[in-house]
Amino acid sequence: MAKKDDLKVKTDDQLSEELTTLKREQFNLRFQAATNQLEKPSRMREVRRTIAQIKTLQTARARDAAAKA
Repeated sequence: MAKKDDLKVKTDDQLSEELTTLKREQFNLRFQAATNQLEKPSRMREVRRTIAQIKTLQTARARDAAAKA
């Protein structure tokens, strides 16, 4: 799982790329779970939480940018 501090130092573009990658991984993990081929079930939880952390960080940055404008 990504550390919050690691995510905070990334740019908005890097966060968007990371989010896209994680969503694709989450999709693949769901397929593996449906076909009983999932090797590490805890990875689903990690991916889901990291996605939530990135979205929260993006929302906070957007809110800060709107407040400054």
